[in-house]
Amino acid sequence: MADGKEALGADRHSKKISSILVTQPKPANDNSPYLGIAEKYGIKVDFRAFIEIEPVSYKDFRKEKINILDHTAVIFTSRNAVDHFFRICAEGKIEVPAEMKYFCISDQTAYYLQKYIVLRKRKLFIGGKTATDLFDVLKKHKNEKFLYPCSNIRKEDIPEFMRENGFNFTEATMYKTVAADLSDLAEVKYDCIAFFSPSGIHSLFVNFPDFKQNNTRIAAFGPTTAQAVRDAGLELDIEAPMPNAPSMTGAIEVYIQQNSGKK
Repeated sequence: MADGKEALGADRHSKKISSILVTQPKPANDNSPYLGIAEKYGIKVDFRAFIEIEPVSYKDFRKEKINILDHTAVIFTSRNAVDHFFRICAEGKIEVPAEMKYFCISDQTAYYLQKYIVLRKRKLFIGGKTATDLFDVLKKHKNEKFLYPCSNIRKEDIPEFMRENGFNFTEATMYKTVAADLSDLAEVKYDCIAFFSPSGIHSLFVNFPDFKQNNTRIAAFGPTTAQAVRDAGLELDIEAPMPNAPSMTGAIEVYIQQNSGKK
């Protein structure tokens, strides 16, 4: 792996950001706050997912020797978890009982469940926005047998909480997070690259093992992503969330204002 700190310019922060690569899929509509930054500051903003989701086949899932119907509750932390849970059930011809309880990390995830079930007929419990918010809800249901559909790469917060508090739970890897093929970006350079997960950093070096940061500003959302940036030998320039910038776009705009002279 190349040392990303090689050849960092001493005046790199005074250089105007004219292009940003957002390592996520392009938004489905024109309401993205990134497009607002592009228009306000005359910046080119491109979107490209650095990671892809691959399904675990039902055949491979069976090797985990997990019986979904042994569980009385399911914890969902993302739309991917919802999609692949119901895909596995469909492939295995598993009919989920009406009394199954669903614990969702957010309103958005709970709303997405409507793609598969009629919410009013099911037992639904919702956290706030984070796993910590969900913990308070879970504590009221310690007698359930929980199933936690997840990726091969996932945060430790929920499993650690469940183990430390004596919950009956099973992790079920139903999909995989892998590096996307970014070969078409080989000759494309950006003034700023925004990352949202450690998997995105991993994908960068899988695709470009000789990557050198030079004058590219690196932005990271979340503490685990920020640590992955540092562990990769890169210099972290923009970090979110921060008290004055809870979003990635907010943090990028603060950096632009502080270092490019436009207020």
